[in-house]
Amino acid sequence: MARPIMIQGTMSNAGKSVLAGGLCRVLKQDGYRVAPFKSQNMALNSYITADGMEMGRAQVMQAEAAGVEPDVSMNPILLKPTSDSGSQVIINGEPVGVMPAVEYYRRKKDYIPAIMEAYGRLDRAYDVIVIEGAGSPAEINLKQDDIVNMGLAEMVDAPVLLAGDIDRGGVFAQLVGTIMLLEEKERQRIKGMIINKFRGDVSILKPGLSMLEEKTGIPVLGVVPYFYLDIDDEDSLTERFSRKGKGGLADLAVIRLPRISNFTDFAPLEAMEGVNVRYISSAADFGSPDAVILPGSKNTIRDLLWMRQNGLEAKILQHAAGGGIVFGICGGYQMLGMDISDPEGAEQQGTIKGMGLLSVHTVFRQEKRRTRVEGNFLELSGVLKDMSGARFEGYEIHMGETWTDQNALVRFTEISAGSRESSPARTDGVWSNNVCGCYIHGIFDEPEAAKGFLSAVLRKKGCDPEQIRAVDWKAHKEEQYDKLADIIRKSLDMKAVYRIIEKGNDASCIL
Repeated sequence: MARPIMIQGTMSNAGKSVLAGGLCRVLKQDGYRVAPFKSQNMALNSYITADGMEMGRAQVMQAEAAGVEPDVSMNPILLKPTSDSGSQVIINGEPVGVMPAVEYYRRKKDYIPAIMEAYGRLDRAYDVIVIEGAGSPAEINLKQDDIVNMGLAEMVDAPVLLAGDIDRGGVFAQLVGTIMLLEEKERQRIKGMIINKFRGDVSILKPGLSMLEEKTGIPVLGVVPYFYLDIDDEDSLTERFSRKGKGGLADLAVIRLPRISNFTDFAPLEAMEGVNVRYISSAADFGSPDAVILPGSKNTIRDLLWMRQNGLEAKILQHAAGGGIVFGICGGYQMLGMDISDPEGAEQQGTIKGMGLLSVHTVFRQEKRRTRVEGNFLELSGVLKDMSGARFEGYEIHMGETWTDQNALVRFTEISAGSRESSPARTDGVWSNNVCGCYIHGIFDEPEAAKGFLSAVLRKKGCDPEQIRAVDWKAHKEEQYDKLADIIRKSLDMKAVYRIIEKGNDASCIL
């Protein structure tokens, strides 16, 4: 039987995911078999496991920090918003349909068995389970039949650490207000508070911490400083989108679609010295990029219409006509084609003309392709020549079928569910002159693929590609997780955290 500990937050983006990942790394370093768990995740950043199941990227990050293979049991419910009022619902890695929010909340209790079965599998296999809540436990309109915050904590009898975000201000009101809105039995589960994202001198904060403990009767276990590490973000609240350009040899413009998915695809490029990755959402911000990347989307038709209406499509077409490199991934690849049709309403029913940069035609179906792959770029010519033969690993996760009569971009073998040796090789994607696209997420994770793409970009602008050094992304992430663990150890009273893990909900709050 595993011992649980749960991180809840006073609001969305209070830092729960990263704090949970940091705890996973500390526990792993200290010799524990540890697994992350989040019963319900709402995010467009998703991942395909080794057995072809879909789960949220936040729990993948936490699993990597824990040194274990990501497993869909760590995230039994994934909600992928398709509109402002509806989401695709994925249960234990399998999509069960698109539901309006009202219908999902009506059926929420029906998914408790799936949650508990998933948790039970982890419970039997690990020493500690680090659980992440969602949003705030004090959303009084959502507390009934809760399955992700205090409701889940009660189901698995988990002690809770409550984190507040001081960077956005009002952290004392956040913490006290959250605790006051909870029922007494819920308040008793909170064994410690964490002040997260602090900038400045902690000594100035200490009088407030003492008053906070007096008002709540709950100890503050630590103050975590504001920091930046290259760690996968959970959703569209990421700070990546608002970072200012850092200048450099290569300027890459990623279109920040309203329903952008898997923007973690570009983290390896962001980590490369001399590469500036900008996320843009208006024609005014377009500038003169060396390459444009169209990312994935959870509503390809609606996001293409958005680009058409705000002038970004015209900017991209102008860029391509001038010989500029354009790379589309998944939904972005579909947008580059001649037309997109969704007769069954898998995302957005209807048919729309594409951007016409690639001779491909896409039709959406209800079935979703989910598979891990490894392969190489095929032999390319012209401005894309440097990408030829570059090795990659990644995954497919899409609902469209695409046909083309143009040259394929990549060849790969499926490696999901142990099929690495038996799966026949197949091709994907298309390239034509300076424009290319494919369905492979994570295609830049391997240094060879990232280097090939950046070499093409630099050679196109007359620069020496050897000025760019590719990052070993896997090794880089391991280094980042170790740095995160160091911050957690220095910031939190880890003896108190271990005492809470050991005693569980019986742990008393000793000021």
